[in-house]
Amino acid sequence: MELVKRLAAELSLGEKQVEAVVALIDQGNTIPFIARYRKEATGSMEDTVLRELDDRLRYLRSLEKRKEEVLSSIEEQGKLTPELGEAIAAAQTLAVVEDLYRPYKQKRRTRASIARERGLEPLAAAIRAQDTLADPLVMARAYVDGEKGVDTPEAALQGAQDIIAEDLSDDADLRGELRRLIQREGLIVAAAAGPNKEDSGTYAMYADFSEAVSRIAPHRVLAINRGVKEGALRAGLELDEEKAAGLICRRVVTAKNPCARAVEAAARDSWKRLIAPSMENETFSSLFETASEQAIKVFGENLHHLLMQPPVKDRVVLGLDPGYRNGCKLAVVDGSGKVLDTAVIYPTQPYNRVAEAKRKLTDLIRSHQVTVISIGNGTASRESEQLVAELIRELGPDWQPAVSYLVVSEAGASVYSASKLASEEFPQFDVNLRSAVSIARRLQDPLAELVKIDPKAIGIGQYQHDMPPARLESALGGVVENCVNWVGVDLNTASSSLLGYVAGINGTIAKNIVAYREENGAFTARSQLLKVPKLGKKTYEQCAGFLRIPGAKNPLDATAVHPESYAAAKALLEECGRSLSDVGTPALRELAAQAEAKGLPELAARLGVGEPTIRDMIEELLKPGRDPRDQLPPPLLRTDVMSLSDLKPEMVLTGTVRNVLDFGAFVDIGVHEDGLVHISQLADKFVKHPSQVVKVGDIVTVKVLEIDPRRKRISLTMKGLNQK
Repeated sequence: MELVKRLAAELSLGEKQVEAVVALIDQGNTIPFIARYRKEATGSMEDTVLRELDDRLRYLRSLEKRKEEVLSSIEEQGKLTPELGEAIAAAQTLAVVEDLYRPYKQKRRTRASIARERGLEPLAAAIRAQDTLADPLVMARAYVDGEKGVDTPEAALQGAQDIIAEDLSDDADLRGELRRLIQREGLIVAAAAGPNKEDSGTYAMYADFSEAVSRIAPHRVLAINRGVKEGALRAGLELDEEKAAGLICRRVVTAKNPCARAVEAAARDSWKRLIAPSMENETFSSLFETASEQAIKVFGENLHHLLMQPPVKDRVVLGLDPGYRNGCKLAVVDGSGKVLDTAVIYPTQPYNRVAEAKRKLTDLIRSHQVTVISIGNGTASRESEQLVAELIRELGPDWQPAVSYLVVSEAGASVYSASKLASEEFPQFDVNLRSAVSIARRLQDPLAELVKIDPKAIGIGQYQHDMPPARLESALGGVVENCVNWVGVDLNTASSSLLGYVAGINGTIAKNIVAYREENGAFTARSQLLKVPKLGKKTYEQCAGFLRIPGAKNPLDATAVHPESYAAAKALLEECGRSLSDVGTPALRELAAQAEAKGLPELAARLGVGEPTIRDMIEELLKPGRDPRDQLPPPLLRTDVMSLSDLKPEMVLTGTVRNVLDFGAFVDIGVHEDGLVHISQLADKFVKHPSQVVKVGDIVTVKVLEIDPRRKRISLTMKGLNQK
């Protein structure tokens, strides 16, 4: 119950809500299932909140486990006191637990441990007591022992001071005070690793850098960390040494005598030799952890919005993977993603066969009634875009159906095309043609295509390759899982990659579903899933509601209504004078009003379901298998192209947000190079974080502030412009 209370307090949730969620998680339920089908228990808690609760639950449980391990270890040493036990039990973070455990941890051999082996601990205790006027050097004479390696009084005194210094460095309360001092007054400093600042390249702004620990922005922490890793920067923690050492001395120097002076010397040595390096590492580690969490959060938001981009449905798309020496690869896919044709053209250097390329493109467009060309944004993208724009102009306004194009990110396409999955999906195509297919399908259905690629390779984060791999994979996997289950999956067309993100389904079961489908033909009912090897009742419960079968005999199999609620759905229709055959037809247009008239609470009680479930049920019966992405603005298709030289300050343009970072947003305005809208230029009011104003995929109006052709940089603003 203490765990539930703490979670409820931290996340501002009701204790009963939290208790219900914890119980559901412990029963093996997935987050998408809980969010969609257990709303009555959770109070309709959103999946993002559920994931936050789940993450925090895991942390607190690992904290409790670590406390037990620490208590057990100290007890085995015979050093556990009631006060220490209470302090460990009350610790709120792993860092505090480790601080308390530090003095009892098995250490490598140190100067202090060697001094203890030589019998100098009593001398250290006597000096630290500071209750005598005796000279510590005189006191040390009694501990001279050549056999133990203590040859002189000076060596004995030094050993005693080493023990005092290490004891101070292990003092949990003292470390806590120093941590707070660093937070108040510490500075993160960075400098060029080499003799010339100009050699810092990308990290030039950090070649002579200083910022308060308490104020440094997460993206700067990550940039400095990357610069240090690449050998371009040196970085450190700067803190007034006198303040830090003085803080320690005030705590431990309790007299004015020779012993007190020896303790002060040990305290200053402790700070400089032991505590400062440790606290510097700890500070950088803490800042990096916080910055990583922020970066992962932003990456997750970007990924969510990218995956939820509206699909370009029922259009024949030509995918164009640009290139130079190996040519531009083409793939035409129909509205369902089926490959109709492939080709290679050579309009770029060193061949420059432009006329031939245009003829081949025109033939493909005419033969397959292509209406959209999807161009990858990699090598030779600029030339390919110009070629396509020229071709569209030459086709003229009377060409039917009209053709437009869009430049899409091809991040990860090469990884996918060389993968085992791609070779299984397209064994008849070489690696390059598979990339063209992927580029076409990314426009048709970003979610279905991008789930085939490691999220880290999609290219919409910042410093993602520096993040803790397990944490990043867990967070991004959760985002993909949320998106896939929110949209739903066609059981008869989904790839094993897509199925693998459905609640409760792992990679093995996903492959088994595809294998069963290939061997037995298309699924005609959800209940057939129970015949799939290794897909048991619990997995069926978790996944069934997210898998759709369009055209199934039972129309509920094409909806998000869970099989456990089929009887209630049928009873609801009967209560309103309708039947299953009316699902998705105009005959149900009054269903919501009829249900409201009967009183939803009373109706839900009669049907044996909760009110949130019955509301979801009505929505699904009215629009079975609806795609929530259809409600979003469609992608911005183009028919012409501009170059960097066409841009002028004050020019107002429409663009698509491609990436959102801590310091601003990058916007594609149709000139191949994305422009940056700095956070200070995003709105007429103060913006705490860019994600408050824009998200990946947004269509925005921007004004050109500045163009730097040499560095290929474009500065944009959204200030003073009415956004649609």
